[in-house]
Amino acid sequence: MAEIFITTDRRKILHVDLDAFYAQVEMRDNPLLRDKALIISGNPDETKGRGVVTTANYIARKLGVHSAMSAAEAKRLAPNAIFLSPNFNKYRIISKQIHDIFYTITNKVEPIALDEAYLDITELQQSSTEVAGYIRHEILRKTGLTSSIGVSHNKLLAKLGSKFNKPNGVTVITSENMLCFLDELAIGDFRGVGKKTREKFEKIHITNGAQLRGLTYEELRSLFGKMGENLYWQARGVHFGEVAWQRQQQSIGKEETFGQFLHDEADVQSEFRKLAVAMINVMKSRHLAGRTFNVKIRDDAFNTITRAITRESPWPLSEDLLVKNAQNIFEDVITLPFSIRLLGLSMSNLQSSTFEEMTLF
Repeated sequence: MAEIFITTDRRKILHVDLDAFYAQVEMRDNPLLRDKALIISGNPDETKGRGVVTTANYIARKLGVHSAMSAAEAKRLAPNAIFLSPNFNKYRIISKQIHDIFYTITNKVEPIALDEAYLDITELQQSSTEVAGYIRHEILRKTGLTSSIGVSHNKLLAKLGSKFNKPNGVTVITSENMLCFLDELAIGDFRGVGKKTREKFEKIHITNGAQLRGLTYEELRSLFGKMGENLYWQARGVHFGEVAWQRQQQSIGKEETFGQFLHDEADVQSEFRKLAVAMINVMKSRHLAGRTFNVKIRDDAFNTITRAITRESPWPLSEDLLVKNAQNIFEDVITLPFSIRLLGLSMSNLQSSTFEEMTLF
């Protein structure tokens, strides 16, 4: 496949990401926590080993603790850590303060979560770095929190940049330094590369972006299917998605809260199948299709994990396909043993199922 490089993209895109948001809020409100390993999760000593880490401060992260890890494993890695249950009402109030800052700069804001958003500032006369500096200053002044920002000409590079220089940093990725940046990036830092995908890459001795870029389109497509195609373009810094500031928020889905928590993988798969069937029936009855498949998982300590997979074309309304993808996400983010309170599946980025998509070659 011929190489294609986009050199004329003159957009100015920011990705703003608060640093360990929930943990940082708690350290702000209680300065005695600042010098201690802090994990936002139910304490496994009080929950019989159940629960999943929502986030952790950087002291705990240096000990190996990370989001979506079981609280029991986090306790083993950081036995002296302080565990705090998340206070989402407080986090939402602070998140609104932060997002209000974004809207003083531009209305082209795409919120991703309580602690992150994309901004398209192409129309502003100020440089991207000036705007990034202003945002970080205003967030710190109004909330006492630090943030990291990725600055580039597309959403992919801006997102990768915000993760690169944490905490409290700005990373600028230009068309000139883009390939050098991507070549040195660890394979696990590319979007969509989870534990299983990373292990598969390691088996073929692919550990960084330079080695990833050495694989052909056909090789990546053969190894990873649609994800391989996505990674081919990621390694070249190509991304065409726009900041979806006018995106319709509508979604269709089903979720179930269990009176008796789920502890068995077979039960999880069975519940995913029930949810998929119910969702598909609604989608078909309304003649709708969706490009984004969302999976929601909540454990017995009320830790909630959501993951989404977006395709360029609508998802086939295939029960087996959706259950397989939901199960893959579950296995990637949940470790044994587990205790699941709620499961949910939904479809967003909806369109009429009678829409005929034209592909140009």
